[in-house]
Amino acid sequence: MSKDKSGSAGMGEDNPLHSSMFGQPSPASFAMPPPNYTQAPPGGTPFPPPTAFGQPGFGPTPYPQMSYPAGPYQQGPPQPGFAAGSTAPLNNPGYHGDVPPSYYGNEEFSSSGFEDKTIRQAFIRKVFMVLTVQLLVTFSFVAVFTFVDDAKRFVRMNPWTYYVSYAIFFVALIVLSCCGEFRRKHPWNLVALSILTLSLSYMVGMIASFYDTDSVIMAVGITAVVCFTVVLFSLQSKYDFTSCRGVLFVCLIVLLLFSILCIFIRHRILHIVYASLGALLFTCFLAVDTQLLLGNKKLSLSPEEYVFAALNLYTDIINIFLYILAIVGRARE
Repeated sequence: MSKDKSGSAGMGEDNPLHSSMFGQPSPASFAMPPPNYTQAPPGGTPFPPPTAFGQPGFGPTPYPQMSYPAGPYQQGPPQPGFAAGSTAPLNNPGYHGDVPPSYYGNEEFSSSGFEDKTIRQAFIRKVFMVLTVQLLVTFSFVAVFTFVDDAKRFVRMNPWTYYVSYAIFFVALIVLSCCGEFRRKHPWNLVALSILTLSLSYMVGMIASFYDTDSVIMAVGITAVVCFTVVLFSLQSKYDFTSCRGVLFVCLIVLLLFSILCIFIRHRILHIVYASLGALLFTCFLAVDTQLLLGNKKLSLSPEEYVFAALNLYTDIINIFLYILAIVGRARE
């Protein structure tokens, strides 16, 4: 039987099906063309045209595809603080291992704040200890010149001692106020402060000897209440009195001019007004100096200036006492 060119009949040797059935592959089986995907199957739609690899193609997808530039790719700029292509060492402050950085890593600031607070508290204690000793010495002089008649008689017979003590006080005040290196040098700063305290105590005691005992006791009590109230108010107040220091100095100059007027005009009401303004002014100075000591406002004193801080508070309290004594004495005349 001759071979059918259509490949639909014949069982000869050249038939690929016959050869494959008996285990002998025919060379023609390797030359079979691939199936024609362009032809539509019976009752179906035609396949899409084949691609370059001989597989059926697919139409465009409904999702847009992102195009990427052809390499090579460029590396971005290095991060600030780190060299490009290098890794941070383990002991670097910016290295945190596998965990995120802690936001509570400021122990040095906490410890420094604690140390500053401790130093300020020690400074305040030292100032108030020195101030307490000064006030005890001064009011001891006041008690002696008030209750001892011989002391009263001595100061009234020797008024020149007042001017000598005033000169000593003035020199010591200028030295401690203007010579910063000297008032920070121990123990000479305490020696100068002791000389100032003794001289001012003698003057205050001598002034108190010209008033009766009841007026002095009343002045001491009022001064204690006023000073204690002002110190507590300065501790609790949110208002910054240190910003008013310049205004207070201007008021002090006006008060000095007013005192010159009172020397030539001897009038009881005028002297009471002058003493009242002086007590009010130095009460404000006491509030300012207290906040400078505490250090919780815009301006503050250095912890090395404990002598200067004690001097400010001491002179404020003594001036308040003298002005209140003048008010009580003039009012009781």
